[in-house]
Amino acid sequence: MKTISLIGAPTDVGASVRGAGMGPDALRVAGLVEALEARQLAVIDHGNLHGPANPWQQPVNGLRHLEEAVAWNQGLFDAVDKALSQGHIPMMMGGDHCLAIGSISAVAKHCRKTGKKLRVLWFDAHADSNLSTISPTGNIHGMPVACLMGHGPEQLIHYAGHTPAVNPDEIRLIGIRSVDEGEKRFIHELGMQVYDMRYIDEHGMRAAMNAALEGVDENTHLHVSFDMDCLDPAIAPGVGTAVLGGPTYREAQLCMEMVADTGLLASLDVVELNPALDIRNQTAVLAVDLIESLFGKSTLVRING
Repeated sequence: MKTISLIGAPTDVGASVRGAGMGPDALRVAGLVEALEARQLAVIDHGNLHGPANPWQQPVNGLRHLEEAVAWNQGLFDAVDKALSQGHIPMMMGGDHCLAIGSISAVAKHCRKTGKKLRVLWFDAHADSNLSTISPTGNIHGMPVACLMGHGPEQLIHYAGHTPAVNPDEIRLIGIRSVDEGEKRFIHELGMQVYDMRYIDEHGMRAAMNAALEGVDENTHLHVSFDMDCLDPAIAPGVGTAVLGGPTYREAQLCMEMVADTGLLASLDVVELNPALDIRNQTAVLAVDLIESLFGKSTLVRING
């Protein structure tokens, strides 16, 4: 039986809007533990990590709350590293998306240690590839992809004892539709693979996911980093940085089911759920629904082969 380690990270130090720190408990209220156990999974809820409060200050040298973000990511790195060493599937419940720096750095360390290939599927409305020198806001939740690839403040790029933690060819950005001008140049220079909403509109979500999963095999550690603002705000209003024109419910379900079909999901982030902006916890309920699909819930019993 697979064991899921739930790790709550209740902070919004990297975000532009307060409230994402309540995300972990909103997922629990929406029945996450019960839903996972219904999938015949063992669940260990480690509760919430503790870290510095959000001081809600202006950026310093192009970065907001750097010290606090470093501390939260160190705590997450340690917790995810421990869960992986125990053979568990860590699920980081955010909190804002800057937390993926610590989470994925731990996954990358695990892959180097075990000789596994890494593939990160980054579901997001935003590219999260800003630098302090080009970010219009200084919010660190807009920088985790860049930090993971070794472009960022020194304190945020060395968690894995290896820089970069992730190479551009190990990550796929899916659902992107809001990218700053500086980010566009950065992404182009690094040659990252991006399946933005235009690509999805033109080719379909199935083609996008097939491309994003190309080359994944039994020696691959598959990590999903799911920002709830990836989804269209008509179905997921409880996010701090909503962008119109995201994937529909069915498109999101297809993504999750195609990941489940690989049988290779080994770690997961669910972030940017903001209950303060939600309607009767519907975005958290949707998140739990999608997580169930990631772990094998489907309309019919499907026989491979």
